[in-house]
Amino acid sequence: MTKAGKILLVGIGPGSHEHMTFRARQAIAEADVVIGYSTYIKLVKDLLDGKEVIKKGMTEELDRSIEAYEHAKQGKVVAMVSSGDIGVYGMAGPTYELLLESGWTPDDPIQVEVVPGSTALSSCASLVGAPLTHDFCSISLSDLLTPWPVIARRLESAARGDFVVALYNPKSGRRTQHIVEAQNILLRHRSPDTPVAIVKSGYRSLQNIQMVRLAEMADCDIGMLTTVLIGNSSSFCRENLLITPRGYRNKYQEDGSTLDGEQSGRSLSMGLEGWKSQVRQYLQDHPDCNLPAVARHFEMPLGEILDAILAADHDSPAGCYNAQPVAADAEHLLQQCADWPRLRVIVRSAGGAIAELLVKSCDFQRRGDWLNLETEHLHLHVDLRNVAQAYRVQKNGEEWGVFLLDSHGEPVLYWLKAASVNN
Repeated sequence: MTKAGKILLVGIGPGSHEHMTFRARQAIAEADVVIGYSTYIKLVKDLLDGKEVIKKGMTEELDRSIEAYEHAKQGKVVAMVSSGDIGVYGMAGPTYELLLESGWTPDDPIQVEVVPGSTALSSCASLVGAPLTHDFCSISLSDLLTPWPVIARRLESAARGDFVVALYNPKSGRRTQHIVEAQNILLRHRSPDTPVAIVKSGYRSLQNIQMVRLAEMADCDIGMLTTVLIGNSSSFCRENLLITPRGYRNKYQEDGSTLDGEQSGRSLSMGLEGWKSQVRQYLQDHPDCNLPAVARHFEMPLGEILDAILAADHDSPAGCYNAQPVAADAEHLLQQCADWPRLRVIVRSAGGAIAELLVKSCDFQRRGDWLNLETEHLHLHVDLRNVAQAYRVQKNGEEWGVFLLDSHGEPVLYWLKAASVNN
C-alpha cells in the first residue's frame, strides 16, 4: 500500500541560510522532491543533494502546484520552496485552491503544511531601520493578475489612510509606468519630502539600498527584486535610517510623564470615545465654524462630526449645535423646512468646487428615485439611492439645516436656512 504523501509549502526568507528558519531547513531535508522557481532553487542548492529537483519558470505557478500534488499522491514528501513567506504573494494560495478544487480536504491522507518565512517587507525593513513600527500595508503593482483600477484604488486608500506602504513587484522590463502612477497617487496625499527606502536584493549578493524622497522615487533604480518602503506622515529619515514613530510622543513627555489631558494605560484623549469630546469642545471654542469646515479640520467624514454632535449631553455640549437623525425620505426631508423662507442649497465636488443655490422647498420635485430642482436658469438632480443618512441640525435652538449623507458619511447635498436674502 502506498504511504500517504505530504506537501510542505516552505518560505525560505530573503535567501541567506542564516535568515532561514530551522523548520524551513528541516522541511527541505525531509523532502523527497523539491519544486520551485529556478531562482529560488539556486538559493538552496547546497541543501538539495540526493533529491529530485523540479525547476519551473515565472509563469508556471499552477504547474508547480500540480506537480506537487501529483508527487504527493505517489506517497512522496514534496517541498515547494519560495523566497520570503510562501503565504505572502506566494504559492500557498494557488496550491490550496488547486487542492480544494480537486476534492482534497484537511482530513485527506495527504498532509499540507505551510512553513512561514521572513517576507520581503519585514526583511527589507530590517535593513533600513524601523519603518514598520506603526500601521502599514503591502500592495503589489503587478497587473498580470490584478486589474490596474483595483491596484489604483488600493493605493489611493492607503495614501488617504496614512499607512506606511510596502510596494511589491514595483517595476519590470515591460511594466515601467506603474511606479510612476503609484508615485502620482501617493503625492496627492503626501508631502514630496516623505522618506522612501528602496531595497534591491535584500540580504543577497547584489544588495543595494537607496534612501530618497517620495518626489524622487520613480527615478530610482527599481526592478522586480526591489521592495519599496514609503513612510507615512510621521516617518522620518535620520543617519540614513527610516523610522516610523510608534506614537509615544502623543501621550508622554521626554521624562516619561504623561502630557496634559492624557493618562498612562488609557486611550488617548483623541481615542475612539475621546475624539468625539474633542469635536464638541472644538465646536464650543469655534462657534462661528461651519460643520463641513470642522470635518476638514479633523480629516473625518461629515457624518462622524454629526454623530459626535448627536452624542452631546449636559456635561459635553456641542457648542451651539444639536443634531437629530431623520428619515432619508424626500417628502419627509422637505417637510422639515416647508416653512423656511429660503433654502441655501449647497453642493460640493470632491475637487473643492462649491455651488450654492437660493431656492424654496416647494421648488423641489420628487420623480422616482430622484429629487429634482429645475428652473429657467439651473437644473439640480439628486439620486436619493445614494443617500444613506440624513440629519436635521439646530443652531442656537433654531432650525438651521438638513444634511443628506452617503454610506461613507460624506455629504451628497445639504441645505441651510436662509432667513433673509438680498437679491
